[in-house]
Amino acid sequence: MRLIVQKYGGTSVGTPERIRNVARRLVEVQREGSRLVAVISAMAGVTDDLIKLAHETSEQPAERELDILLATGEHAATALVAIAVNCTWG
Repeated sequence: MRLIVQKYGGTSVGTPERIRNVARRLVEVQREGSRLVAVISAMAGVTDDLIKLAHETSEQPAERELDILLATGEHAATALVAIAVNCTWG
């Protein structure tokens, strides 16, 4: 069984329609019989907005907290793609 890795982020997960398109592609690959790993990055502009917000809050935000903050962009995009996959799979 083939293993396929696909990465999506930025504008490809920037709108609900695009997120649904990504979900359809992921489900399609899995239905074709391949094992699939999906790597989902933050939506376009989210990481930059979070960095800006952190630096507006503190001149030197701690790296640990900044890492946690930036991960929220990936978490949100991943959750939205998973929601769309669940709707598509059914």
